[in-house]
Amino acid sequence: MGPNTSVSSCYRYGDTSAGSSMTQNGITIREAQNIIKQIYFKRDKARGVNGTTLHLVEEVGELIRALRTGNRDKLSEEISDVLAWLLSVASLVEIDVEEAFISRYNFSCPKCHSSPCKCPKV
Repeated sequence: MGPNTSVSSCYRYGDTSAGSSMTQNGITIREAQNIIKQIYFKRDKARGVNGTTLHLVEEVGELIRALRTGNRDKLSEEISDVLAWLLSVASLVEIDVEEAFISRYNFSCPKCHSSPCKCPKV
């Protein structure tokens, strides 16, 4: 992968060598969303928002089970799966997750506007 090549463009053209770069350099939320969209959008669109959201909820359940066991490998897998399904739902409803996140959190709590949060404990 050259210095002017993005991770997402490598995936777009099938260059699987980008995997090591993803680990070393990280990727943006937008790049992750684009990667998931490139891989799954046609299937997600055919399944629809409701069906895709049900898969997201199923993955959240699997994450809860993994939290109960404390198995770090399984936790890592399930957190990744939840993120991937969330990005799929966002793509279906045309939400740029990176933009939405920055707009909502902007380096502080969206309710009390402090960092760290000073809201009453829940």
